[in-house]
Amino acid sequence: MTPETVKAVITDWGGVLTSPLKESIGVWLAADRIDADRYRTVMRAWIAEAYKGAGANPVHGLEDGTLAPAEFERLLAAELRTVDGGAVPAEGLIRRMFGAFAPVEPMYAALRTARAAGIRTALLSNSWGNDYPREVFAELFDAVVISAEVGMRKPDERIFRHTVGLVGLPAEQCVFIDDVEHNVTAARAVGMKAIHHTAADATLVELRALGLRI
Repeated sequence: MTPETVKAVITDWGGVLTSPLKESIGVWLAADRIDADRYRTVMRAWIAEAYKGAGANPVHGLEDGTLAPAEFERLLAAELRTVDGGAVPAEGLIRRMFGAFAPVEPMYAALRTARAAGIRTALLSNSWGNDYPREVFAELFDAVVISAEVGMRKPDERIFRHTVGLVGLPAEQCVFIDDVEHNVTAARAVGMKAIHHTAADATLVELRALGLRI
């Protein structure tokens, strides 16, 4: 892909436009006094199953909208314990998990600058039933795709093709940014350029190397 062909930036939300998921989860685990090892054991297994496509799975269902957020909260809370062996309240669990998310202003600024230069922008996010600051969407994105609202989830190639269709460009002219390597690999498989996001500074360097003036 040459810099001249990059005409759209498609980005994940959590962990790219927000502070890292690990940080927010850490704040929640400490605040609710949850047994962190138990949480990680459960979640690693669920996420691994979801990405392998191993049948019914709470993470898969939450992300594609077939499992209600309240039911996911109930299922997860039932697997967790506090550090002293107590029960974890299910109601509001997702809100608490993501409560420490903070915007990453350099990434916001990059999207605004790209749009001002005529680059198309889109959000492609696997939803966990969490709230998005939708009031900023109009200034940041030409298109918004949230998994539970479209019945598809990353890394399913259909959701990438759906998003590319909304921005009105071929996959080869789109750059995708995500902090999950599975999703980056899936985007490349449909012809997109993809950046594995680890930090804003590094991602901005990669975007500029593609010729984007941000």
